[in-house]
Amino acid sequence: MKAKVNRVWTDDTAVYIETSDGRVFNERFEHYPRLKYATPAQRSAFEYNDEYIRWDGLDEDLSIEGFMREKPAEDNDLRRLFKEHPELNVSAIARRIGISQSVMASYLCGIKKPSAVREREIKEAIRQTGRELAGIL
Repeated sequence: MKAKVNRVWTDDTAVYIETSDGRVFNERFEHYPRLKYATPAQRSAFEYNDEYIRWDGLDEDLSIEGFMREKPAEDNDLRRLFKEHPELNVSAIARRIGISQSVMASYLCGIKKPSAVREREIKEAIRQTGRELAGIL
């Protein structure tokens, strides 16, 4: 049986959940650029249930299941890429290649590993975005 979420809160560095069985989990904002660069007011404007936390104003979702999974020790290539370039919109890149934001987030958090083909698609979508932006100038 899945644990129920009793409460959710944020501080300056992370979002936390407490489950009905007393366990506390967190996700650091550094892994989610929209949350990292959000104001405290934006970070506190969320809704949640036993499946996800949603920030409508930031277009960000975190699955409760993701909080409870073991975290990888090292950054993967995609996480590093998005971490080093917070101006990249993770959701927009996911939409460009036709995958959900939650799947993209699971790649970035190391929960799931994209196939080599999918990783190339993601990187090509980023390159294409750069080419389009460069064409504006």
